[in-house]
Amino acid sequence: MTELLAVLSVSAAAGLRIALPLLLIGLLSGNLWSHMPGLSQLPPTLIVGALVSWALAELIFSTQPLMQRLIRTIGLLLSPVVGAIAGIAVARTFQIDDTLAIVLGLLGGLLALVIHLVQVGWIYRLQRPKVWVIFAEDFLCVCLVLFAFDAPEQGGLIALLLLWLALRTSQTWRQWYLKQPNRSDRPPKRLRREPD
Repeated sequence: MTELLAVLSVSAAAGLRIALPLLLIGLLSGNLWSHMPGLSQLPPTLIVGALVSWALAELIFSTQPLMQRLIRTIGLLLSPVVGAIAGIAVARTFQIDDTLAIVLGLLGGLLALVIHLVQVGWIYRLQRPKVWVIFAEDFLCVCLVLFAFDAPEQGGLIALLLLWLALRTSQTWRQWYLKQPNRSDRPPKRLRREPD
């Protein structure tokens, strides 16, 4: 059960950010990226360079709307892969059987996808988030990775709370969308106060 909560914690971190969790896992585990499928075959300098570059791009371009949308869209495509890789790496760190580690990795990939999907929805809805929100996401991402190794119960509970918030948010958006008038009755987008 502790291993499952650790995988959920690190997968939720992968749902918030793409490169930062992998970078932290590599630095926190004693043997860098040897537990990560796919990354263990690449040279560590290449991995560090790519992950640091992407983490800086996520941080620097998060205030520019067009670049932020591009980065979030790419992150949406990569989040299930990164969530699965991070989940498998943490499961292998706990010395779990490979078959079970793959199942936990797939579960982690789904969790990362759901969290990142809702995060992208909020970005499109809010247009331009505050800077403190971006730093809060980074702080929560770092905390979830640290919790995965040091306090998996707390990290897993935070991940489950994020999943619950994501599901509640999507349900609220669905109800809001269903309350909108029919498309044929709606005025053109340029005349609406809250366009879709």
